[in-house]
Amino acid sequence: MGKTIAIANQKGGVGKTTTAINLAASLAVLEYKTLLIDADPQANATSGVGIDPKSVETSIYECIIDNVDPGTVITETETPNLFLIPAHIDLVGAEIEMINLPNREQKMKAALAETKEKFDFIIIDCSPSLGLVTVNSLTAADSVIIPVQCEYFALEGLGKLLNTIKIVQTRLNPNLEIEGILLTMFDTRLRLSKQVVEEVKMHFQDMVFNTIINRNTRLGEAPSFGKSIIMHDAASVGAINYLNLAREILEKNHITTNA
Repeated sequence: MGKTIAIANQKGGVGKTTTAINLAASLAVLEYKTLLIDADPQANATSGVGIDPKSVETSIYECIIDNVDPGTVITETETPNLFLIPAHIDLVGAEIEMINLPNREQKMKAALAETKEKFDFIIIDCSPSLGLVTVNSLTAADSVIIPVQCEYFALEGLGKLLNTIKIVQTRLNPNLEIEGILLTMFDTRLRLSKQVVEEVKMHFQDMVFNTIINRNTRLGEAPSFGKSIIMHDAASVGAINYLNLAREILEKNHITTNA
């Protein structure tokens, strides 16, 4: 059975979608069959792996709301071993449509029950909110990665997210773990970046990944080509960072690296 990891932070612009795309691609390159689920109505993870959201006819929305079999929605990407369940703008309406449904927080978990058996890893890109779709993602996940940018106000809002995770653990998913806090957008030239790293490590200690994601031009431009950083420039700092993150996660979970 595969491991499901949600990438969550209600703050926008922290490298959440970048992490979802590139961690999934890195695990795929290391020869683990990986499914990327775009659970954000903005559908940036969908376009970021080269699929036009406007061309998407069935998405994670239909799986959650209409009980469509995810097996019929899964799409291949250009990266070997990397598959996608895309998002569509319709997902915005899911929050309202789920309000009166029974077991509304469990819809994604139920939808993915059989799919989980077919993949080594499932990576869920959550929307930048703490709404019902994100709660569904956390309920369906085994663990959560929290990206935190190395900038001023880095820890702002983190308390709310950790509180939401605690509520999900208590009421919906007692097995949910924090996989780790991932420091992103690190700029080696800025003293502030180094101060943020020290502050986050002081607060959260062993919860913080050793791997830090550097600011990197190639990493920033990859989505405009509809490619992960691995497919865009495998020799770049960004690609090396995310491969290191994938290896750190494999090591943490006592999984042998295939490559």
